[in-house]
Amino acid sequence: MKKISRRTRVLTVAATAAVLGAGTFGAVSASAEAPAAAAKAAVTADAGSKNLTQSTHLNIDAATKAAQATLDAAEKENQRVTVAVVDRNGNTIVTLRGDGAGPQSYESAEKKAYTAVSWNAPTSELAKNLEKTPNLKDIPGTLFLAGGAPVTAKGAPIAGIGVAGAPSGDLDEKFAKAGVAALGR
Repeated sequence: MKKISRRTRVLTVAATAAVLGAGTFGAVSASAEAPAAAAKAAVTADAGSKNLTQSTHLNIDAATKAAQATLDAAEKENQRVTVAVVDRNGNTIVTLRGDGAGPQSYESAEKKAYTAVSWNAPTSELAKNLEKTPNLKDIPGTLFLAGGAPVTAKGAPIAGIGVAGAPSGDLDEKFAKAGVAALGR
């Protein structure tokens, strides 16, 4: 057997490493592209699916505008309230607690907003139904007191505005409706 020089061994190892490195790089590149291609194919397939629905949601800017208009309406009448705006699914988009609003008002405002969007009706109307169906009040996350108003688009509920903290639910609901009206401007 012929003895290989040190220089030949180093060059052979370097060449082998280069070939293996190039193969590994190619494999990594190919596998990195494969998920992207699969994801693109999945999106394309889903986009044409008849199993999808579209829904309208209030964006953060609109929700904030409505909440601020609600709070402004309450402040004009020297009322200390909290206002909550929830999306169609009942998730809170924005909550503003006015200066001096009571600690209970935060949760109450969210529950009134959730109740209004869930039934697509002002909570004062829903509260009247408690006489006929008292177990409605047992549904988690709801509050059947005046002060919640739904926000609709094309006849469907897309959000709810809830207000709590004024001395009466009628005032709370009046302020909530001012927030809904601000979205039409």
